[in-house]
Amino acid sequence: MIYIEDLAAAFLLLSWIIFVVKVLTRKLYDFMKKHGFEHYVAVYYNRKIIHILAGGLCAIIVPVAFKSFILPLTMSFLLATFLFISHKNGRRLMYWFQTKDNMYEVSFCIMWGLIITLGWIFSGGDLRMGILPILFMSIGDAITGIVRNMLYKKRNKSWWGNLAMASFSMIVGAIMGFAGILAGAAASLIEHFDFKPIDDNVLIPITSLSILLLAKVFAPWSLTI
Repeated sequence: MIYIEDLAAAFLLLSWIIFVVKVLTRKLYDFMKKHGFEHYVAVYYNRKIIHILAGGLCAIIVPVAFKSFILPLTMSFLLATFLFISHKNGRRLMYWFQTKDNMYEVSFCIMWGLIITLGWIFSGGDLRMGILPILFMSIGDAITGIVRNMLYKKRNKSWWGNLAMASFSMIVGAIMGFAGILAGAAASLIEHFDFKPIDDNVLIPITSLSILLLAKVFAPWSLTI
């Protein structure tokens, strides 16, 4: 069922996401370029800013603003379609955060809606179950990316970044007890490794959601501290 309140919330969140993607990060790209940042460094920072402000912030709002998973799921697939079309039509590539060599932002949108939905359904309405893996994927992964970008000025893997991600993810994971802490640690560990063609935006939320769901079935005591 779709509620009027959900429609209003979806409109506001979608407007915020469009502002972040089309206005804010474009201005930030121009600012970074003006101050000597290389193109790919500026792009990478922008991708992580979008992770936090669009992916993470909106995920936190979902349990408060929505009564059903239908519109968050629909919104995520609409955004994924929009970004996919932007890639296929090279002239419309949003150069300030998109790159020609991958479409990870598309998988990010798909997994955002899918994981929230699966967590919502399989947990029997415990919204933390789907939101927590999304926070690992959005804010946690953004933290490791920002740390790497600051240290190396290029896109690469670094245990320092993973340590920073773990510091965030395990603390936040504690809202779902020992299982949440374990899920945060596992998400931070698996981010370090490449499993092409599957990217982090798929592996991180699937791994952490699987741990939480298994804990709910086999060790429900572990969901609290």
